[in-house]
Amino acid sequence: MSEASAPLAGLTAVFVFAAQMVNFPVGAGTSGHLIGAALAAILIGPYAAVLAMTVVITIQALVFADGGLTALGLNIVNMAVVATVVGWLVFRLGTRVLPRVRWSALLAAGIAGFGSVVASAAAFSLEFALGGTAPIPAGTVTIAMLAVHAVIGVGEGVITALVVGAVLSVRPDLVFGLRDRLMTPELEPRESQPAQVGG
Repeated sequence: MSEASAPLAGLTAVFVFAAQMVNFPVGAGTSGHLIGAALAAILIGPYAAVLAMTVVITIQALVFADGGLTALGLNIVNMAVVATVVGWLVFRLGTRVLPRVRWSALLAAGIAGFGSVVASAAAFSLEFALGGTAPIPAGTVTIAMLAVHAVIGVGEGVITALVVGAVLSVRPDLVFGLRDRLMTPELEPRESQPAQVGG
């Protein structure tokens, strides 16, 4: 990690930490919150993002008892690994198939944010179906998790796109996910020029 990107990794981890502290009740005994994994992957790269997310989740469990120690392993798998990898892959795919302009990068970031949340919720639902001990049907948990996290994913997608857009406007060189993609500015409308009269 370069000297320029290291502080961004720390700031990203702090932002994700604050965003994850806001929980939304889901139902069926579960809750949900913004993840921030796709944003972290886009800004600092997937490997650093997994590390940053793991640090955030571990501090929440140890200091704030958010998530708890018994669920720490699965929380890291779901939010630090699954959400980060899915968000990164979706973003990279989006930047490859969409035009190389700023708006398409923001669209890809938004879709990546949405996809990362839904993928994390789906991973939890699968884990609950395989080893859950609570007296709640796995189908009920799956429906509740996917439905509510789809809504949360929309919010996360918007936040991800806005933050990536803000960083692109100020320091585009700090967006790890676009370092090998030359972004061209959107075409400005051409001013109408007076017709030339021959003579």
